[in-house]
Amino acid sequence: MSETTKDTEMEPFTVKNEEIVATGQRAFQEGRCHSLEFRKEQLRQLKKMYTGHQEEWLQALKKDLGKPSLEGVLMEIHHLLSDIDHILKRLNQWAKSEEVPSMVPFDKSIIYNEPYGLVLVLGAWNYPLQLTMLPVHGAIAAGNAVIVKPSEVAPATADLIAKLVPQYLHRECYQVVLGGVKETTELLTNRFDYIFFTGSTGVGKIVRDAANKHLTPCTLELGGKSPCFIDESVDLEMAVRRIVWGKLINLGQTCIAPDYLMCSKTMQTKFVEKAKEIMREWYGEHPKDSDSLGRIVAERHVNRLAALLDSGTVAHGGKYEKDSRWFEPTILIDVGKDSKIMKEEIFGPILPIVTVETPTEAIQYINKGNFPLAVAIFDDKKQYKNLYRQVFGGNLCNKDYAMHVFSIKDCEFGQYRKCKIGLQAHRFTYKLEKKRRACNQSKIDLKDKTIDMDYHRGLLWGESRNGGFGILILLNLTNSY
Repeated sequence: MSETTKDTEMEPFTVKNEEIVATGQRAFQEGRCHSLEFRKEQLRQLKKMYTGHQEEWLQALKKDLGKPSLEGVLMEIHHLLSDIDHILKRLNQWAKSEEVPSMVPFDKSIIYNEPYGLVLVLGAWNYPLQLTMLPVHGAIAAGNAVIVKPSEVAPATADLIAKLVPQYLHRECYQVVLGGVKETTELLTNRFDYIFFTGSTGVGKIVRDAANKHLTPCTLELGGKSPCFIDESVDLEMAVRRIVWGKLINLGQTCIAPDYLMCSKTMQTKFVEKAKEIMREWYGEHPKDSDSLGRIVAERHVNRLAALLDSGTVAHGGKYEKDSRWFEPTILIDVGKDSKIMKEEIFGPILPIVTVETPTEAIQYINKGNFPLAVAIFDDKKQYKNLYRQVFGGNLCNKDYAMHVFSIKDCEFGQYRKCKIGLQAHRFTYKLEKKRRACNQSKIDLKDKTIDMDYHRGLLWGESRNGGFGILILLNLTNSY
């Protein structure tokens, strides 16, 4: 453990928000988090925090979401470790200044990559470790000080973050704040240099309004109804397995899970029968007893999901228990395009099927609604490229689901229009949380340079008194300005 973190047994800050913000601002202004080697060391410390306490993380995730251990390792811990490894291998290159062509002859123009300052990260509850700490990686790599606010909806994971982060990271550069809506609202009254929020559109608007009061740049990774279109040409067994898997990770509480399926009526019948068969194979006759399925995060979300069941006919599942936060994997058919379930993000294990006659009809419907975070197209006709170009939305998977998040490391991830830009992986998280600063270096001393303007003739003349250079630029004055 580094010298900056040797006070390992101390508890997280329990002071007022204003003092926490002032501490972070002071740490940044004093340059404590600027050194490239310091940033790397802090990222290495995070790796130790994840690996050295893996069982504690898995227990917290199990308590909050009933998350299976394999999901906790792959979707949370391993994803974070992979992100840090990727950053560490490339950080030297990313941090370099960039020389660009100068618009002023004989001068040198450079763009420096610099941190914003104090970054506020507001975490999400559905992947309470990964989605809270991933943007922290980018903020640290870019040289920012950070205040982390985990979601109170996943309290066990939030408490563990608050306990362990001060043990592994510099306690003044990187701080954790706990609390609910009241504490978050108070925190947002302070001025930050960048805000990174992951969560619902409704809360995202509140965060954006708070940021606007201080003209603070922010990233909002919001929700969206991610569609899945399945064509009759596709291998049905492969398609159903991948769609069901993508839907039921984290019991459907994933922002890029297939929110609804679009297909023909013939394909609907085939899909439902095959999905029932596969779910029996994976989860048995009593899926509630399966150790491969998690739980809904809170009872109020069970109630919310139950209210969506009357949007169609239950073709499979539909059972739920409020006390145990259990909701059975469910397929709805006879779903109207204007039904309640089609007007909001589901965020649970309910898959409604909307029947369409053609791919064009599916595209038209998708583009009329809120634009999605991800689009999945299952077909063997090689028409997915043409279809994808017509859909307004996030990233694409062809004959798979969610794999773009893991397979493409240096591309932004996010939805169209509804938020500035979505949650970023690897390089793009880093790029968001640092700013590009321009610098022009004149090669001639100012005292030796004169610039004159002949407004009548449209001439700009620059010269050095010692005869070092001369420039004549004829301006286009034929247009009125």
